[in-house]
Amino acid sequence: MFQTSDLVPKLAERGVHLSREQVYRLVTSPPQRLNMEVFVALCDILGCTPNDLIEPVAAVQQNRRDAAVGEAGNAGIGDLRPVRARIVKPATPDGDSN
Repeated sequence: MFQTSDLVPKLAERGVHLSREQVYRLVTSPPQRLNMEVFVALCDILGCTPNDLIEPVAAVQQNRRDAAVGEAGNAGIGDLRPVRARIVKPATPDGDSN
């Protein structure tokens, strides 16, 4: 198979109906989710097992406290404190603020 559009009728033969655009995205970028029916149909079409298509990769999990560190690098979100707002009345036309 040299074109992603060749996959559309083969999937349809197995009861999986995807558009050419959906098949293109499925082939060109790693999907975040994959329907099991589509997955099984792909294995059947390609003559392979799920292990041939999936490569487990250990994801680096970040500590919640580390993820909250600001740009300064040392102040976490829990270390930040609000600044009290100061409300000032607008000046009147004669220059008096009262």
